[in-house]
Amino acid sequence: MLNTATKSEAPGTEQELTDGFHLVIDALKLNGINTIYGVPGIPITDLGRMAQAEGIRVVSFRHEQNAGYAASIAGFLTKRPGVCLTVSAPGFLNGLTALAHATTNCFPMILISGSSEREIVDLQQGDYEEMDQLAIAKPLCKAAFRVLHAQDIGIGLARAIRAAVSGRPGGVYLDLPAKLFGQVMNADAGQKSLVKVIDAAPEQIPSPSAVKRALEVLKSAKRPLVILGKGAAYAQADQQIKAFIEKSGVPFLPMSMAKGLLPDLHPQCAGAARSTVLKDADVVMLIGARLNWLLSHGKGKTWGDAPKKFIQVDIEPKEMDSNVEIVAPVVGDIGSCVTALLDAMGANWTAAPSDWLATVSKKRDDNVAKMAPKLMSNASPMDYHGALGALRAIVAERPETIFVNEGANTLDLARGVVDMHKPRKRLDVGTWGVMGIGMGYSIAAAIETGHPVLAVEGDSAFGFSGMEVETICRYKLPVCVVIFNNDGIYRGTDVNNVSEDPATTVFVKGSRYDKMMEAFGGVGINATSPDELKRAVNAALDSGKPTLINAVIDPAAGSESGRIGNLNPQSVLKKK
Repeated sequence: MLNTATKSEAPGTEQELTDGFHLVIDALKLNGINTIYGVPGIPITDLGRMAQAEGIRVVSFRHEQNAGYAASIAGFLTKRPGVCLTVSAPGFLNGLTALAHATTNCFPMILISGSSEREIVDLQQGDYEEMDQLAIAKPLCKAAFRVLHAQDIGIGLARAIRAAVSGRPGGVYLDLPAKLFGQVMNADAGQKSLVKVIDAAPEQIPSPSAVKRALEVLKSAKRPLVILGKGAAYAQADQQIKAFIEKSGVPFLPMSMAKGLLPDLHPQCAGAARSTVLKDADVVMLIGARLNWLLSHGKGKTWGDAPKKFIQVDIEPKEMDSNVEIVAPVVGDIGSCVTALLDAMGANWTAAPSDWLATVSKKRDDNVAKMAPKLMSNASPMDYHGALGALRAIVAERPETIFVNEGANTLDLARGVVDMHKPRKRLDVGTWGVMGIGMGYSIAAAIETGHPVLAVEGDSAFGFSGMEVETICRYKLPVCVVIFNNDGIYRGTDVNNVSEDPATTVFVKGSRYDKMMEAFGGVGINATSPDELKRAVNAALDSGKPTLINAVIDPAAGSESGRIGNLNPQSVLKKK
């Protein structure tokens, strides 16, 4: 229902009017968008107030980048575009990193920013926060639109929604100049101008010949492997994927945000035998995964010397052959593709060779057995494995808990240690490897799902979004933040030998991050052993209260850049 004002046009006549503020709100509501993440300010302060008054949940952050990360992961979790609302210029720029992150990771998101007037921007006359935001946004997102007239608000938002979720999802920018909000028009005409988007992400059915070709290649394999990416998790085709994996009998390797599509403890899961299956497989089927840097681009020593054939299932045709030859491309949405593959397998499909499955199983079991003693450590101060062993047990007992994870060692080791048991329960830095997603993701995950959130953060990663613990407390969200505090980036033991300044990677020794949460009315706990950590996390998840646990990690624990130190260039010159 449109909010309207009444205006007299002539003696004895009255006309119902509406304005840009209400048209934006009603267009959002018409399309089922009931949550906005953002930071208030000129010129969108009243838009947020009015949206809240009209029943939209408006979650107000301390920094636009974190609000943007929240909107991006909301899109991943719901398959609807998450909306981030920012002020002009600096606020827009703060949100732009999250918009580019959403596009790179294929999360549907809309960044809506107020902006200066076109006539002033184009003549560069020095308006308040003057910036050609549309031009800046275009190279960094999937699509960008500007609305200049109130009667076009409905169309503008409809185009943004459809662009965000159709085909390969991504980030969209919607520019709303300040003057737009105050524009007034006839209420009936305004209502008719709104657009309810129908079938925003239509099914894209793969061709039968592509399905047939893919199955022929898979059937010819002696050592097949399926790699599941976060695109498979986003698709929410969980049952179809499970049925396909189990019917094929092929070992599967989940990328980090695909963990839990099938439980990590599933007998076909090769997560603990990653090096072996990548090196020795002869046919690799990618489902919603890309052969980017996270998979060493499909070549090099990671993949060994065994000749390989690649099958790729993806909604984006241009993704095929991006790094290596794809002998069997299957183009379509993941759900339709996997369903078609499953149907075409028939009743007499022959499972993967038993000797290959036995090899993978043995390697997996051997690696799990080698790791087990490390995870049982109760040393104080903690090392990473002892701390993660405690958290691993908690997640196993509480499979509905959403596990948010970022850092260097904290992220890399948790990926391999903490098993996931249900889909879309592990949220992390994704394709870009960007730090700072933690608090934004945690807030959106709690709001969008209603489930408790366990955010495991490196002390460096937490610094990018740490002020949002106030937001967590303000909205009374069931978020437990665990900071692995080893006094620095990678390690807290580096030394500067040339001045009194601390080394570039070292933080304040013995920092007490738990006191931050206490300052805003939440629960703060200092844990120095895995047993203390486990008790504290269980108490936090039982209570549902905002909690921050300062987990004291040995400053010497950790390695340079975690497990991707090879990406950090080293000087060939000797120090003088």
